[in-house]
Amino acid sequence: MTSDAQPRLDPERQGQARTYGRIQRRLMILELLGGLAYLALWLGAGWGVKLQAVVAPTSSGGALPFEPPWTIGLLIFVAVLGLPWAALTLPLSYYSGFILPHRYGLSTQTRRGWVTDQLKSAAISALLGIPLLLGLYALIQSLPGTWWLLAAGSYSLVSVILTALAPVLLMPIFNRFEPLDQQYLDLGARLKALVEQHCTHVKGVYSMDMSRRTLAANAALVGLGRTRRIVLGDTLLENFTPDEIETVLAHELGHHVHGDIPLGILIQSSMNFALFYLVARGLVWVAAWLPLEHISAPAGFPALVLLFGTLGLITMPLSNAYSRWRERLADRFALQATHLPRAFASAMTRLANQNLADANPPRWVQLLFGSHPPLQERIEAAQAFK
Repeated sequence: MTSDAQPRLDPERQGQARTYGRIQRRLMILELLGGLAYLALWLGAGWGVKLQAVVAPTSSGGALPFEPPWTIGLLIFVAVLGLPWAALTLPLSYYSGFILPHRYGLSTQTRRGWVTDQLKSAAISALLGIPLLLGLYALIQSLPGTWWLLAAGSYSLVSVILTALAPVLLMPIFNRFEPLDQQYLDLGARLKALVEQHCTHVKGVYSMDMSRRTLAANAALVGLGRTRRIVLGDTLLENFTPDEIETVLAHELGHHVHGDIPLGILIQSSMNFALFYLVARGLVWVAAWLPLEHISAPAGFPALVLLFGTLGLITMPLSNAYSRWRERLADRFALQATHLPRAFASAMTRLANQNLADANPPRWVQLLFGSHPPLQERIEAAQAFK
């Protein structure tokens, strides 16, 4: 661990952080706008209707020598739509996820490791996405007027289940987790005492082998109910002082004490009903415009994705504003629980330097993309804490 000397924001690192953040934002915006344009092109050029005529899942007379079940026809349609886009964006993903972090000294991941992670992500997406997709279209077919209601409720339920299972089923696919006290006995006991002082429902504190992929440090509260646990990256444990680590854990503990995970699920579920309703109304309009035999016709799938994507972009600033509010509350809890404002300020400073994070990004960046308050604001709040 580092010495107790109070760190300062590194001007050179902050200059690199601003450049790095600017490049990442441009790449993200390029991919978002490109995806929307790609879907709009499918709709405007009528490619979806033409492809549906080939697979013909909703009517006879398709170009295939047999008429496949609607489930197979839908999956063929989605594959023909999605695979070209995946191929087009693969170089962009490789540049932003592998080349750029290595160029700025953030990544320790091998090229083989990056490819393996991509394959794992694709496999998980297919295993989870295919049943959800078929279930969604089964609802649209059987309940064309009210499908959105059941779909929103089902989506929210699946989100709760995945939140609960992620620490024990999904996250271990990518990282190794160990109880903290196996490596850091004194620190583990100290952190457990902090947890027990405020609540008794966190499963435990675990270390995660982030150093396999990155030099950046991080911590998180994950899971739900009996699977809820606090996870600290080994890059944080190795480079932060015990006082700093305690304040970081106290911040994550604040999310637990404030019920941020169940509250977030409740709010997101409420938003889901509104989003699914708006998408359902938009899909009816698209079906009449194309035109489609039924709103469940695969040719309407690009519109479905486009509607969800557009509404997601519109609501993203609101979601981020809510997230920043909860993060500020967790910061306040950490300061009150530990009475270590100096250590909290130094922890945020180390995060800025080590993670190559812009401590004071432009205001518009914060409003649109910031899920956390600027690190400079968090440092100053700790320094002013009494």
